[in-house]
Amino acid sequence: MNELDFGGKQVLVVGGSSGIGNGIAQAFRVRGARVAVCGTRASPADYSPAQGSHLEGLDYAQLDVGDPAAIENFKPAFERLDVLVLAQGAVIYKRGEFEMAGFRKVLEVNLMSLMACAGKFHDMLGESKGTLIIVSSTAAYHSTKGNPAYNASKTGAVGLTRTLAQAWAEDGIRVNGIAPGLVDTKMTKVTTSNPKRLEGAIARIPLKRLGTPADMAGAALFLASPLSAYIVGQTLVVDGGLIL
Repeated sequence: MNELDFGGKQVLVVGGSSGIGNGIAQAFRVRGARVAVCGTRASPADYSPAQGSHLEGLDYAQLDVGDPAAIENFKPAFERLDVLVLAQGAVIYKRGEFEMAGFRKVLEVNLMSLMACAGKFHDMLGESKGTLIIVSSTAAYHSTKGNPAYNASKTGAVGLTRTLAQAWAEDGIRVNGIAPGLVDTKMTKVTTSNPKRLEGAIARIPLKRLGTPADMAGAALFLASPLSAYIVGQTLVVDGGLIL
């Protein structure tokens, strides 16, 4: 038996149009799942492979998780759901998160929408005895001086993962999370495109390299599989040793 065979399974990755979410979505597709992804743009054609968006073989739907009404009114194209991955994320640089408008915007995407999406699909996951995976960040475990909203939201995501796991285990839903370290995506370009910053960042990572979306996908596959059947409410730190 291959525990990492997801043939016949339906997966939804919110935030799966690019970056970490996209890497996770493609990993499930390669292992036989039918995979739907949500992104903010109107169609798959609006995304570029050069920016880390590989949408071939994925079902795409537009969903702006920063809009609570959009989540409420979202009509999925599938009737069964086995795995829900919440990988949506936003960050505002240049001290924009110190302004309340920016703070609220990031919290809405990174934390409020997690609960809204989880609630939206709770019953479908309950019917399939499925799994929910919440992508947070190692920022939950240390300060991020310029980004208070990002930090608060990711710390909140880890707490939400624990709490939903305890609340929904009796419904047959297993909830766990992944806390990525520094992964090379368009969201981290502020670091990765600055040679001096990049050098400093890599110096702090024991494995001496950035993470990739594929590295995060390995953890997601494990958490969605029978291999992790007795793991509930945990957030796996996948960071190459960064926060050791």
